[in-house]
Amino acid sequence: MGTTLTRLNTGTPADIRRACELSVVIPCLNEAETLAICIQKAQKAMLEAGIDGEVVVADNGSTDGSREIAIENGAFLVSVPIRGYGAALAAGFQAAHGRYLIMADGDDSYNFAHIPRFLASLRGGADLVMGNRFRGGIEPGAMPVLHRYLGNPVLSFLGRVIFQAKCGDFHCGMRGLTRKAFDRLELRTPGMEFASEMVVKAALKGLRIEEVPTTLSPDGRSRAPHLRTWRDGWRHLRFLLLYSPKWLFLYPGLTLMCLGLIATALLEPGELHLGSVNFDVDTLTYALAAVMIGYQTVIFGVAAKTFGVSIGILPEHHPWVERALNFASLETGTIIGVLLTVLGIVGSIMGVHLWHQTGFGTLNPGLALRVSLPSATAIILGVETVMASWFLGVLRLARIENPRQSRASE
Repeated sequence: MGTTLTRLNTGTPADIRRACELSVVIPCLNEAETLAICIQKAQKAMLEAGIDGEVVVADNGSTDGSREIAIENGAFLVSVPIRGYGAALAAGFQAAHGRYLIMADGDDSYNFAHIPRFLASLRGGADLVMGNRFRGGIEPGAMPVLHRYLGNPVLSFLGRVIFQAKCGDFHCGMRGLTRKAFDRLELRTPGMEFASEMVVKAALKGLRIEEVPTTLSPDGRSRAPHLRTWRDGWRHLRFLLLYSPKWLFLYPGLTLMCLGLIATALLEPGELHLGSVNFDVDTLTYALAAVMIGYQTVIFGVAAKTFGVSIGILPEHHPWVERALNFASLETGTIIGVLLTVLGIVGSIMGVHLWHQTGFGTLNPGLALRVSLPSATAIILGVETVMASWFLGVLRLARIENPRQSRASE
């Protein structure tokens, strides 16, 4: 994340630290009440399991003596000037010397004795190992009811559906990953959504994700946690959607456009009677509006995906999508757009002819609107298609000029 690090550790200076197998990284912002016990538990777990490791405390500007506590207990202290949970962890990972990295909060809610089970999965070939608190056990009062029965299950479900991430606890704060995986993920978010970014990018890049059961206990602090339910929940949801243009734009757009086309096909010949309810040109107006909005949303989805691929944050298009995009080239899209526009103009001329037949007087609204509304829609869609073709051409040009970055996202 390009964070400037200030390395402070009186026990193990940076210039004499050596590579080790495991680094346990603890993000810290005023955790004086619980930090020492967390460091000691992590050290004890590694000592008893014969693990060659270190504890790294990534401090985010503590003013309660947490920094001194970290040093006194033999941890390596990394001062992180950029505020945020993600910023602290990313800086801690960068400064760590371990081949494997395990993160856990410094509030004494996670069981550091489970470090060996995370490491065992990493040694076995997993790239990312997630803790699952629902499988391991959540003690009474350890997780707010809203988080346990709504927030976490819903966001975890969306993560599994949207990204096919086989993860039952998307937001467990204890997890492990390899150094190579951390380098590949290029994690960027500074806030709480860092947790989602890690899993989403791992799934998109095809990394091997495993789960191990772990527990959650009530934290040992007397103050309120840094987590803010609605704010951080929204940031997680926003991140999930932004990293999936097909769920944010493509699928809703296609659904809306198809519903609009079906309604248009039913209403274009004349009134539609369903029992005592009549649908006429007023409904046709909204059906065509749905077609236009849906079409524009689909264009946004394709553009967002293409842009994401071009800058390397999203994987390549599915092969059939790539073939479709190659077919719908700038030239093909322009031709289709021009044909739609011409079709709309022809329909508009027919409408003017109908008006002429009345001596440019009063028209039958039902008949006239069934000609003018589809014609105007065709013109709008035609112009949008031409502009979208050229815009996508610009985005795809970026991929052609930077093929190395495009291949790196595969």
